[in-house]
Amino acid sequence: MSTAPKAAQPLCGREAGAGFSLAPRPALARPHAGLSRPAPFRGTRLVVTSVSAPEKANSTTPAAETTKPPFTAWDTAVQRVAKRTDIKSVLVLGAGPIVIGQACEFDYSGTQACKALKAEGYRVILLNSNPATIMTDPETADATYVGPMTPELVEPILARERPDAILPTMGGQTALNLAKNLSENGVLAKYNVELIGAKLESINKAEDRDLFSKAMEKLNLKMAASAIATNMDEAMVAADKIGAFPLIIRPAFTLGGTGGGIAYNMDEFKEIVNAGLTASMTTQARCALVQIEQSLLGWKEFELEVMRDLADNVVIICSIENVDPMGVHTGDSITVAPSQTLTDKEYQRLRDASVAIIREMGVECGGSNVQMAINPANGDMVIIEMNPRVSRSSALASKATGFPIAKMAARLACGNTLDQIPNDITRKTPASFEPSIDYVVTKIPRFAFEKFPGAAPVLTTQMKSVGEAMAIGRTFQESFQKALRSLETGLDGWSLPPNWKRQTPDKLQYNMRVPNPERMVVIKQALEDGLSIEEVHEYTSIDPWFLAQLQELHEAETWLKTRTLAQLSPTELLELKRRGFSDPQIGRCTGASDLDVRAARVAAGVVPSMKRVDTCAAEFEAATPYMYSSYDGECECEATTQPKVLILGGGPNRIGQGIEFDYCCCHASYALRDAGYETIMMNSNPETVSTDYDTSSRLYFEPLTVEDVLNVIEKERPEGIIVQFGGQTPLKLAAGVAAWLEAHPIPAASGRGNVSIWGTSPDAIDEAEDRDRWMALLDRLSIRQPPGGVATNEEQALAIAERLTYPVMVRPSFVLGGRAMEIVHSAADIHRYITTAVEVDPARPVLVDKYLDRADELDVDALADREGNVVICGILQHIEQAGVHSGDSACTIPPQTIPQECLDVIRDWTPKLAKALKVVGFLNIQYAVQDGKVFIIEANPRASRTVPFVAKAVGHPLAKYASLLMSGALLSDIGFTAEPVLGHVAVKEAVLPFDKFPGADTLLGPEMRSTGEVMGIDVSFAKAFAKAAIAAGQRLPASGNVFITMEDKYKDAIVPSARLLADMGYGILATKHTAEHLTAAGVPGVTSVLKIQEGRPSAADLLRNDDIAMMIITSTGDEADVRDGRDLRRLALAHKVPIITTIAGAKATVGALQALKEGALEQVPLQDYFPKKA
Repeated sequence: MSTAPKAAQPLCGREAGAGFSLAPRPALARPHAGLSRPAPFRGTRLVVTSVSAPEKANSTTPAAETTKPPFTAWDTAVQRVAKRTDIKSVLVLGAGPIVIGQACEFDYSGTQACKALKAEGYRVILLNSNPATIMTDPETADATYVGPMTPELVEPILARERPDAILPTMGGQTALNLAKNLSENGVLAKYNVELIGAKLESINKAEDRDLFSKAMEKLNLKMAASAIATNMDEAMVAADKIGAFPLIIRPAFTLGGTGGGIAYNMDEFKEIVNAGLTASMTTQARCALVQIEQSLLGWKEFELEVMRDLADNVVIICSIENVDPMGVHTGDSITVAPSQTLTDKEYQRLRDASVAIIREMGVECGGSNVQMAINPANGDMVIIEMNPRVSRSSALASKATGFPIAKMAARLACGNTLDQIPNDITRKTPASFEPSIDYVVTKIPRFAFEKFPGAAPVLTTQMKSVGEAMAIGRTFQESFQKALRSLETGLDGWSLPPNWKRQTPDKLQYNMRVPNPERMVVIKQALEDGLSIEEVHEYTSIDPWFLAQLQELHEAETWLKTRTLAQLSPTELLELKRRGFSDPQIGRCTGASDLDVRAARVAAGVVPSMKRVDTCAAEFEAATPYMYSSYDGECECEATTQPKVLILGGGPNRIGQGIEFDYCCCHASYALRDAGYETIMMNSNPETVSTDYDTSSRLYFEPLTVEDVLNVIEKERPEGIIVQFGGQTPLKLAAGVAAWLEAHPIPAASGRGNVSIWGTSPDAIDEAEDRDRWMALLDRLSIRQPPGGVATNEEQALAIAERLTYPVMVRPSFVLGGRAMEIVHSAADIHRYITTAVEVDPARPVLVDKYLDRADELDVDALADREGNVVICGILQHIEQAGVHSGDSACTIPPQTIPQECLDVIRDWTPKLAKALKVVGFLNIQYAVQDGKVFIIEANPRASRTVPFVAKAVGHPLAKYASLLMSGALLSDIGFTAEPVLGHVAVKEAVLPFDKFPGADTLLGPEMRSTGEVMGIDVSFAKAFAKAAIAAGQRLPASGNVFITMEDKYKDAIVPSARLLADMGYGILATKHTAEHLTAAGVPGVTSVLKIQEGRPSAADLLRNDDIAMMIITSTGDEADVRDGRDLRRLALAHKVPIITTIAGAKATVGALQALKEGALEQVPLQDYFPKKA
């Protein structure tokens, strides 16, 4: 086996101290895969060994030079077991809503598992609360339950469906914890249900820190010095025993390091231990548990993906190296596959340990993730943890290698052995043939700290990233730069951003020592400022090999800035592209436009080759086209002349643009394939179903930029390009792509016209987003909108606000997820907003609108065809009133309290607007209703984040319909000609990540902060809302005290809810003036409670004493009131007490409590609601 050298690959003609030269390298680096070819069986067990290599072997050793026995020899020698025929039906547990640490990779895993189990002939029952998933489509499983994932509500499903087995390894920590609870409480035994994939003992040994430590001790594998604590006293003893700070705190049975962290002093230690004990799932002994560990900060961190079958055959799928050293959660670290800096001896130790661990843990079949650390000073290895399930890294490893870990794990759980399962990519090798790759994969996380003011942008052992981008290249430099521009954060490569504020030496050193989302940019400035690799390594502990690679990129960019575009030779252009430099990056450095660079590059013959991911380093021909681009080697793209469509995905998840858009992209691919088109998917997100190699006819794992999209277009020449389904990402590309195609027409490969963008035109999209054009359109159509204006400076913003009167809504134009949107109450607020929140100029205006106080907000999703026919898919009423971002508000379909005459207006305006914009496909419109008047807020001629929820609620695959409409079909052709009429109620509830961001306020506002959603469906609104609230993780109390504090304008509105709570037996606590008002209104038994600033005992003391079961707190919105309530809201969050911050939310929650008092909730599969759609 070969390994990448620890020192940087030198450039041709470059010696130490010599001037920089951009001459091409004598041979491009071929980093080792960290993986070996299959080796002989010894006895009846598959023992995978590696080809020996020097400790620092040449990185260009081709993977194909390794040897293996003939296929038939090792195929027939495997110990086999019979496929399970005693199992007829399997319940697959999903992961629930998207949260930090558990994202759409589990939709990918769960969907694969369901498909695999159905292919094996099993009846599949699915439980997942997230409607924005492919796995909850009615056709994915035989019975699909979309609702709460709690033991109390799962038992009725077991009683009804009587599954033979539960597969808990595809739904992350949610599924494992649920399976553990059901097993330990005797529910599985009661219904004679077996756990497959991972037994209870395996789950406990891997997740319980104490049991895991003992298992590692049994294997003679080192772990960091540690101790277990179940309370603060034990934690203090553990800290004293381990010794010096910093100390690592890791709670048991939590997700993404929730509740954990790094303590550098005793105050931090106590705070984190308290949080960890609260977050930790209780064990069978009903006590919380945390592990206190010796710090390994600065050690190198690695992960291995391991699979085992029932015959005890074990294979290593992929090795992953964290660029960031220990101390940063692996989900927040830049990671590289295969590992780059391991010696062969180190790698063998890691793989031997991984094999031993999966056996000791008792993972009988399926995939596991093992995390380890190596001390760079002496090579010592310690085990960090092991996940006995498919994980976030499993999805990354699957996309990095082309090996579908979740699919294989599901088939292994049925009793198949690795040798019996064919490799889908090659169709010539079995799953026991370990993947080998001849490229480098880089994953970079995406963060959203800007959404959570008050939260420190510091990375620790608790995961905080909201998404990630992955890129593939032939070298680390190429894949690293591609991954950076895939993030869509304004970077065109590894360069300082245009708006970067250079840091002082002290701040620069601090930001290298303390991990943060901008550390890679900080390192770039450090190198520009003349710091050496040794100094940067001292501050960051990042391995010198990676820093040397970055130093080369820095030197290449510095050299490039001395050239003009005309001075670059074809050889130099090619070498720059091989190092991952983008056209915009080259243009910025040389003073040219990116399109000028493209034209010069194409004229010079410098175009990318499209390479295949094949799992075997080109040893066997790949049957499944899974592609990436590189400027190295021959092109492996075999473009066809069939009619085909390019679907642009949404890129990395972020708040405001997540799994909902990937759902739409997948549905478009499914529908158009069925309609006879080849579908080409282009995306950069490794978590998603859209980047599964069998979702589309062809997959391009590429950054979503104009340059990269045009590269694919020129290779494939599709008839159409779909930009409606990926959120704002492809919409931003539409104008640039359209302009290039207009200037350089490309004939479609099928011979049917030129390549074009399908659906609503880019001009119509601009008309909906450009404020002046939008206002003019509404005036022509006589459609009412809130009064407002456009400001290009502070004076204009102040003048508009004074004319409208406060409060007003301010926001930048062209945003998604309510970015930088605020309700402001004074001129001082306007000044603060303009000077700190946004940059305002004529090119970036700020919109100032009258805030519609106490208005009801609605969302409408509609479909339109090329002949102007329009059908409303669904009208959703937001439960929180206007002022809370639609993505953070719960909503219900059909509307519950909107007057019929207002709904009639909405049904009139929606088709009128769709026809005016000449929409083809989706249109989403947001309305507000205030005092019986309807106002239009905004319209988006694209798929919205509500599409999957509406599709599940109304029983129609709306994204499939939209894609067919864009291909030319009419609404009458697909049989969707009228707004669906429902006999049930569906509620969508948002899931918010406040527990990950200490210091951030939990008060909802106009800027979106939710990461995911859940769904409740029932015959009544109250029951549907109760299901959604429980699914979102709210602990709806059956009894106890409810604390209420209201601003004056809401005191009357809260009286009915307070009276109903009292009638149901809840105690009512309230601040002085609220208590007086409630008592005067006849609410019985109200107890007055002091505010924090009024003395002791206060509401905060009652919270700490567990004397409050639920809180209802509203805010005036002014700065002082928000500040006073923030501490109380944060304290409630820490104690897991439900907090309701709106009157409408309070009314709905109290109704749900009443429904729960009246009887148990019943879960019903979607197929029963829509039998014709099953």
